[in-house]
Amino acid sequence: MALAIEAKRQIFNTNQRHKSDTGSPEVQIALLSARLSYLQEHFQTHKGDHGSRKGLLTLVAKRRRLLTYLRDTDPERYKAVLQRLGIRR
Repeated sequence: MALAIEAKRQIFNTNQRHKSDTGSPEVQIALLSARLSYLQEHFQTHKGDHGSRKGLLTLVAKRRRLLTYLRDTDPERYKAVLQRLGIRR
């Protein structure tokens, strides 16, 4: 399920680097993290939903690739994103 428009807007506002930023790695990582937390709650009640579990693993891999890119290009932004989103790495 997609995130609600208001939830996305809130994520954009807290993570964007400038006013019209919607595609920076920070924003993409924050959106993926929100979707992952939603799916984790979903699996608490729907333990047999293996189709969505494959999607979860795909999202985790995509977020990991974005974090690796950010770590290699700008370590300070990487540390800030980890701290802001509470991601263990």
